[in-house]
Order: sequence, then structure tokens, then C-alpha cells
Amino acid sequence: MKTLTAQMSGAGGQWRLYVVLYGESEWPTVRWESAPVPTGAQRREALASLGYEVAPGAEWTWIEDTQKPFDDSTPVILIAAVDVREQEGGAA
Repeated sequence: MKTLTAQMSGAGGQWRLYVVLYGESEWPTVRWESAPVPTGAQRREALASLGYEVAPGAEWTWIEDTQKPFDDSTPVILIAAVDVREQEGGAA
């Protein structure tokens, strides 16, 4: 089964989880407004609502970026990624 990448990014309490679909103009997305970092369970539920699940054996990885490239005095943006696949028995 083909795997894709889901990413979640956040800064200032707003979080966005999306599945990267190359060649598409819009990607399936879930947003959390003014929330702490979504829990693993919340991320699984969000992916399920989009028709995806974490691929077997995959784990979330995190990196840190800044709002302005190469300027570490600007607020931090956290970016997470995980391999996902379409939910078994359903289409995304």
C-alpha cells in the first residue's frame, strides 16, 4: 500500500495537520485554533477524519524552524511529519 506524508505545523497555539498530495491544488487539512500541541490521539482522530492512518511502524518526527528564514530571534515554528496511508477498507 502506498504511503504519503502527513505534516503538522504550529506557531502561537494554532496547529494545522495536512496530508501532502503532490500535484493537487488542495490538501486534506484539519486545524486546531488556540490549542496546545495536539495529542497523539487527537492526531490519529484528525487523520481518520481525512481518511488516513499512520503507517505501521511509523513515528512522528519533529523539527524546528523560524518565522523568518535564518532569523532565530523570530518565533519558533514546530513541524512534525509521519508516514500515512489510506485507511484500510476506505478511500481518502
